[in-house]
Amino acid sequence: MLKNIFRIIIFFIIGIVGGIFADQILWPYFIEKPLFSEYRLEQRPVYVTEQIFIQENDSLQDSIEKVNRAIVGIRTETKTKKILEGSGLIVTSDGLVITLADLLPKDSKTTLFFDNKTITPKIIQIRENLALLRIEGENLSTVGFGDFNKLRIGQRVFLMGTSFSESGPYKTVNEGIIKYFDQDHTIHTNIFENENFEGSTLFDVQGNILGLNTFNKEGKMVAIPISKIKEFLGF
Repeated sequence: MLKNIFRIIIFFIIGIVGGIFADQILWPYFIEKPLFSEYRLEQRPVYVTEQIFIQENDSLQDSIEKVNRAIVGIRTETKTKKILEGSGLIVTSDGLVITLADLLPKDSKTTLFFDNKTITPKIIQIRENLALLRIEGENLSTVGFGDFNKLRIGQRVFLMGTSFSESGPYKTVNEGIIKYFDQDHTIHTNIFENENFEGSTLFDVQGNILGLNTFNKEGKMVAIPISKIKEFLGF
């Protein structure tokens, strides 16, 4: 009985030693030979996807900080005393601001919130659902314009706008992807927000303007594309 147990232990030890020898010496030796070179497996790093994801998140955070000062809040009191709230975007360093015409009904009083100040803007132009305002200022923060022709379904995007509370206006961010473009080039995303986000801006992860957010007849948030915005601005 003891002799059989001793034999089993010996075979077990020999097996372990043989396995280590084959793995550490024989296999590395033969794999370098021409006969095996075409079957060599290249080890691929498993951390690449995670690294790209981390870099993209860092880029998104940097972009949010970059565009923050170009976003303005808009509050309008209509002649029927209804309050409309939304956002706009500074598009030139000398004070041109773009927003939605829906936020500026005729004969209403509009206040713009920017840099902890309240400003009464001047309406320069209104066409369809886009409006151009002017505020006094120099060297104001602006952001770059995206290229509509380079946009792709599934592309990661984010929006930034101004929300209002009893304590005052504050900036809000949400992110998602582009779902599709309709026949009018309107941008549809998977981002859901309430109507307080009228006039908020849609950006790519580099912080370039892609569109201005509004709500369609179904109550879903969509973005007027950058191509129409540039045409409206004459850029």
